[in-house]
Amino acid sequence: MKRSLSSILIAAAALATALPAAAQFAKPEDAIKYRKGAFTVMAAHFGRVAGMAQGKIPFDAKVAAQNAEVATFMSTLPFAGFGPGTDKGETRAKPEIWAEMDKFNAGAKKMQDAMASLNVAAKGGNLDAIKAAAGEVGKTCKGCHDEYRKE
Repeated sequence: MKRSLSSILIAAAALATALPAAAQFAKPEDAIKYRKGAFTVMAAHFGRVAGMAQGKIPFDAKVAAQNAEVATFMSTLPFAGFGPGTDKGETRAKPEIWAEMDKFNAGAKKMQDAMASLNVAAKGGNLDAIKAAAGEVGKTCKGCHDEYRKE
């Protein structure tokens, strides 16, 4: 019985990963809501770490590490919400995203890598390392916002 259950779970996981990201959403507006939500949660958790790095919030190494961990995970989620048809609707995403998808995805990867570095720094508990890593995350976010986000 265990073998059958594990085979079913493995097959289900393989099927889930084989489906294109766009298939995750019934309608483009669902994808837009998803990516907005993921960005909001990521920004909230990164903002707590950045606030500590800037001296606006008292530094707490444990809280910084917890928030960096969540922000790092969240940084992987929103990009599934940039599929076909999601350039229209209630969004601040510029049309250049879909015209320059490879460049946009490279920017996303750069941000995710910077977020992973922040996560490592936060786990180390050294405020100076956190400051440097948070600055790099901020630069990658700003770069993408400047190029691909309507104000």
